[in-house]
Amino acid sequence: MKLYLVQHAKAAYKEVDPQRALTEEGIREIKKVVAFIKPLTLSVDCLWHSGKKRAQQTAELLAGVITINKEHTAHDGLAPKDDVKAIENQIMLIKQDIMIVGHLPFLSKLVSLLLTGSESSDTVTFRNAGILCMNYTDNKWYIDWIVAPQILA
Repeated sequence: MKLYLVQHAKAAYKEVDPQRALTEEGIREIKKVVAFIKPLTLSVDCLWHSGKKRAQQTAELLAGVITINKEHTAHDGLAPKDDVKAIENQIMLIKQDIMIVGHLPFLSKLVSLLLTGSESSDTVTFRNAGILCMNYTDNKWYIDWIVAPQILA
């Protein structure tokens, strides 16, 4: 089972745009990541994003280069301060490949919970438009790879 965790691309400040849509820089950065992952021909059963505009826009750009076998939808429980244990339970229940486009601190807490059993371990530093790929094997989660726009040409 694969799990891809994606922090949304850079968004406008709330004072500039109350909806917090992606900035031009954010769009450029997620497009760099999209171009990088396109040759990987990624396939997921589910692409979930929070209902926030910045996560939805990021997910839409990713959806252009990955195969989504079942569902591409806004999903409850992915807001910045939502309970990560509820999503962990859903992931383990459906046992499918999932890409989640979300926010901090939620993503950081989720990866820490999956890797260490504690959501406060601070195991990974996320970057806007970055993707962390995890693999569940032998009843354990492992990090397969991480990509962030800052390392791409």
